[in-house]
Amino acid sequence: MTSMPRRASGRSGGRAARVAARAAALTQDQRPIRPGMSGGQYRPLSDRQMVQIHETALQALEEIGLADAPQSGIDAMVAVGATYGDDGRVRFPRSLVEDTLAKACKDLTLFSRDGQHDLDLGGTRVHYGTAGAAVHMVDLDGSNYRDSTLQDLHDAARIADTLDNIHFVQRPMVARDITNNLHMDLNTIYACCSGTTKHIGTSFSDPSHVQDGLEMLYMIAGGEEKFRARPFVSNTNCFVVPPLKFATESCEAMEQCIRGGVPVLLLAACMAGATAPSTIAGAIAQTVAECLAGLIYVNAIKPGHPAIFGTWPFGLDLRTGAMSVGSGEQALLSAGCAQMHQYYGLPGGAAAGASDSKLPDMQAGWEQMCSNVMAGLSGLNMVYEAAGMHASLLGFCHESLILGDDLIGQAMRCVRGIEVDEETLALDQMRDVCLTGPGHYLGTDATLGRMQKDHVYPNLGDRTSPKEWEEREKPDLLVNAVARKEAILATPSQARFDPALDAALRMRFTIHL
Repeated sequence: MTSMPRRASGRSGGRAARVAARAAALTQDQRPIRPGMSGGQYRPLSDRQMVQIHETALQALEEIGLADAPQSGIDAMVAVGATYGDDGRVRFPRSLVEDTLAKACKDLTLFSRDGQHDLDLGGTRVHYGTAGAAVHMVDLDGSNYRDSTLQDLHDAARIADTLDNIHFVQRPMVARDITNNLHMDLNTIYACCSGTTKHIGTSFSDPSHVQDGLEMLYMIAGGEEKFRARPFVSNTNCFVVPPLKFATESCEAMEQCIRGGVPVLLLAACMAGATAPSTIAGAIAQTVAECLAGLIYVNAIKPGHPAIFGTWPFGLDLRTGAMSVGSGEQALLSAGCAQMHQYYGLPGGAAAGASDSKLPDMQAGWEQMCSNVMAGLSGLNMVYEAAGMHASLLGFCHESLILGDDLIGQAMRCVRGIEVDEETLALDQMRDVCLTGPGHYLGTDATLGRMQKDHVYPNLGDRTSPKEWEEREKPDLLVNAVARKEAILATPSQARFDPALDAALRMRFTIHL
């Protein structure tokens, strides 16, 4: 019997070279996951259902309208075709909605300060980040809750700056150690911008604070013109008080931000069963109507101004009245909103990835993963509150933010999906391995060549066998997260300001950090 000729392996450089190649950092286009991958594979709403939601929103705007707009907003919206009734409500004809959608900004890039983390919000591109206004910090040492501080906020920004799968930083907590609201707003900008160069979202608690905030942003950017060219901070604006009322002071702040060149997140955050209908479809329809009104408002002030369609309906546990941000209903709310953003062709965002659990435990894991995966698969442009948020948005945890980086990495791998082509179907590999090779795929060129490009490996998640786990002294996930946090915070912030700029900011503003 004639033996088959031994097939050359074709490997160059031997094992050491392959190990070195795997250890080398991948370029952005080689990574298995990266910011802005396209979702949209999951569609909980049919085309007909999206039309029904749209028609319901139009009827709500025409027949019910929104109350409590400031006079400046009333004047601007009436000037473009809205009506103002004797009952104090602004109503919006269908034609005005259609005109606004035609001229609204649809190609939106959220800029980073360093130019390395810009976010393209076109189509179904997906980005994950922090958000919220938690008033407590979760301290794992003793499982305690305490008031959140400015240092906690700065540290969260610093940690997020180092995490590959946290793509933006919207302020996740309130600096409760600052009692002066103007100081709090300005120090929030300072703490976030000195902690990360990724895009930042922040709010103003009073319209009178906006001009000082703009001055600080212009100083950080190196001038007003430079900021307007690449605005690296957006205004998170809760412009409505559901159901269907404008938040007067927030709207006044929004007008100033628009004129100051700041992109706006139109954040409509109802609670299904309390400030919106309890049904998922009804909550989405009301929130869509509110955001359409906000879009008209923005474009009445400045046509084409960059605005994110921020439908943020939240779930409610009807047994107790407590929020249920970790529920399946919440995941469906956010996924359905993502479809409505795509229906309009608008850049949009919603909340996913938060947990009702008080600690980063198993409950937090299933809740965070469920909504993060569904939001990503639905093609949500901006997934807010995707990591670190606990206790139904009341608590934030630095260690959970770090663990969320691993969790979101797996969610993003789901978003990437399955590539099917001649190479990935791998018939040639089957032929070689089975007919002339070793009978397995371990160590083949194809396997080794794709192991870094196709697979996402957790930084802290443990995949060892029980025997190896025991030999390694039973590493604990939370202990390792604490160690990672301490290592990050032990090094200087890469986003820290130039000393001359920092001195100028401290001379002009009261900086508490």
